[in-house]
Amino acid sequence: MFWRQIFLSCLSSIVLLSLLREGASVSVGTRLAAAEENQEGVKQKIFMQESDAANFLKKCAKRSPKSRDEVNAENRQKLWVDELRREYYEEQRNEFENFVEEQNDEQEERNREAIEQWRQWHYDGLYPSYLYNRHHI
Repeated sequence: MFWRQIFLSCLSSIVLLSLLREGASVSVGTRLAAAEENQEGVKQKIFMQESDAANFLKKCAKRSPKSRDEVNAENRQKLWVDELRREYYEEQRNEFENFVEEQNDEQEERNREAIEQWRQWHYDGLYPSYLYNRHHI
């Protein structure tokens, strides 16, 4: 009796597996067929006939005037880029002017200090200092 139960369970599982395999192959087969049909549709959407492509390229090769919106968009972009460039160069010029002004101020300060040191070194004490010894005309 035990062997009979094992035999029946094995037989039923074999039958069940064979049915499932056939069912799966059928469903996969229809899926493959549907996928192939979809690929054909996609190929038709992506690729066009040679004559259609030649006509399209002939049309595109002809020079057509730009629409007013395209011209306006390009002009706005050019004006924006020009404004950015102008701001950049103005900022660079201001930085350079500030740098040159600081350099000149430092140079004048060094010159003034050097002259003042020279006057102090050469002052012999007989005459009042330079500020009081100016000749007024």
